[in-house]
Amino acid sequence: MKTLIYIVVATFSIVRISAQEGSITIEQDPKINELLKVYTEVNSKAEYYQIQVGFGSFQKAQNLKTKVDLDFPGWYSKIEFESPTYRVRLGKFKTRLEAERKYLEVRKKYPDAMLLKPESSSR
Repeated sequence: MKTLIYIVVATFSIVRISAQEGSITIEQDPKINELLKVYTEVNSKAEYYQIQVGFGSFQKAQNLKTKVDLDFPGWYSKIEFESPTYRVRLGKFKTRLEAERKYLEVRKKYPDAMLLKPESSSR
């Protein structure tokens, strides 16, 4: 039994002695932050196809968005207010083909869904 205790104590002592503390310093080119700002700005102005799943009061839109998030996990969804109602929109699709494929999928669950084209697009 004493031997076992000595082995355990010796093992912990060796582990403790061999443990090292250190720090990591990351040096980043300052232009990376500039590129991130440009990327964010471009993406915020980019126009996408979206699918409008439904609309109504704020409470109705919240309930619908919750259901949509469960039905299509991982898809971008949001509630937008356009007077006089709140609208639940799904997806950010860059191409019409991608949007139409997803639209067909969404219509199986939400037959009243509408495909929305980018506002100022001439596609």
